[in-house]
Amino acid sequence: MLLLETTPEWQSTHPAAQIGLLELSQVENQRPCPALEERKRFLAESLRHRYGHLSRAELIRLPVMDAYVRYYKRFDKTYHVLLQLESLVHKGKNFHQVSPLVDANFMAELETFALTASHDADKLSNKLWIDIAREGDTFCQMGGAVKQIPKGDMVMRDEYKICCSIPYGQDQYSPITPQTTHVLYVTYAPAGVPSDAIYFYWEKVLEYVKLCSPKTIIEQQRIIGG
Repeated sequence: MLLLETTPEWQSTHPAAQIGLLELSQVENQRPCPALEERKRFLAESLRHRYGHLSRAELIRLPVMDAYVRYYKRFDKTYHVLLQLESLVHKGKNFHQVSPLVDANFMAELETFALTASHDADKLSNKLWIDIAREGDTFCQMGGAVKQIPKGDMVMRDEYKICCSIPYGQDQYSPITPQTTHVLYVTYAPAGVPSDAIYFYWEKVLEYVKLCSPKTIIEQQRIIGG
């Protein structure tokens, strides 16, 4: 089981924030999962029915969504889950097929609005910290681009590097691959996002993962901070 702590700087800078940790082992990510594909189609229609009639201004005011929009606005960014929801419900786009573990996370994010990074746990060091970005901090995004992280942003570090930034996402060193059998889902909940959103995310992502990996083992499931 991975060890994760928060730094005093994170606690003082984001005193009302929470982090949800869900670590799973014995997961299967190599084979297509027809049951998950069927659930994607059902979820897409459900989200269109629920939100398709709402304007962007109305979507932004939805519970949970509004807290993330406010957080991203501090860094002159648009919450990417809002953009993805609009693409699905207003532009008729469908869920992509990446891999069961990645797709399960994406589906649960759109259903709950809870921002969650998904990492191959075996590619992280055993000790992790939730911290804030300092002046000059950079990290390498998936795809290889090096980004300077805004000072004060919530980040996750391991013993060697920054693994995730809220506005810029995950690093290129710990992405889930077809060979992943051990995954860490990290939900970042800034001030205004209730614990219920994390619990709802866990409920949905576990439901979707277990469609494809019924023998999944929960290594840890906890909320820190708040």
